[in-house]
Amino acid sequence: MPEAACTRAVIGDSEFDRDTAVTRRAPGVYDIDLAAGWTIINAVNGGYLLAVLGRALADTLPHPDPFTISAHYLTASQPGPAVIRTDTVRTGRTLSTGQASLFQYDERGEEIERICVLASYGDLAGLPDDVRTTATPPVIPPMEQCFGPKDGPAPVEGSSAITDRLMLKLDPSTLGWALGAPSGKGEMRSWFGLADGRDADPLSLLLAVDALPPTAFEIGLKGWVPTVELTVHVRHRPAPGPLRVAITTRNLAGGFLEEDAEVWDSADRLVAQSRQLARVRLG
Repeated sequence: MPEAACTRAVIGDSEFDRDTAVTRRAPGVYDIDLAAGWTIINAVNGGYLLAVLGRALADTLPHPDPFTISAHYLTASQPGPAVIRTDTVRTGRTLSTGQASLFQYDERGEEIERICVLASYGDLAGLPDDVRTTATPPVIPPMEQCFGPKDGPAPVEGSSAITDRLMLKLDPSTLGWALGAPSGKGEMRSWFGLADGRDADPLSLLLAVDALPPTAFEIGLKGWVPTVELTVHVRHRPAPGPLRVAITTRNLAGGFLEEDAEVWDSADRLVAQSRQLARVRLG
């Protein structure tokens, strides 16, 4: 799929919506065919998986929007059939809480749990407008001065199919790794959108926090950086237009690092935050 589609897709009718759609088999049980288009190296992207589980929970719970969702990635998911099981933990007037797990089958036909999540949902449209913050949007050069995945070599060996589904324009100051001269700062910043032009919504924010190249590249490391745990807080419904994503890592120790992400919309609002713990290959 080209980086810029001639006809913009709309929320509810886009590649992202089709590929995250779940089919309810029974109350709390959903089927999905994980799409190969959202893979990196040999595994399905963690942000895409979070959006899939987020959609199943939105169908299960009485509230529409994820406010906070925490995921533990147990085994690497592969493209193909999967089943999701959800449970309602608690429902209230403004928040409801649920849990969900995604399973696939091994070559012997035995179930393997891939990812489990605990989430609280509410209605973002009902939140008050009062905002008091010291956070400021990331400073990223204009999009035409930034670079996309097709402007340089593939960062890792294997599938990079997900990059065809995204509009990424990376800040040149965080691209030293692509030139063989990483800055060592552990920063990654980019303009972000979906390649078919679909505007962002709360579910696609779950993808946005995990869609950029790992900050480990700019620290000077290479290879796969698998997510162990990822927590996302969705703060607002994003305004139409491209998002800005800024990710930082301050501490790498014992083969693990954290990535703190902020997602800002075209109205300069902080619409999502996340922290993830990831493994890195040292040496």
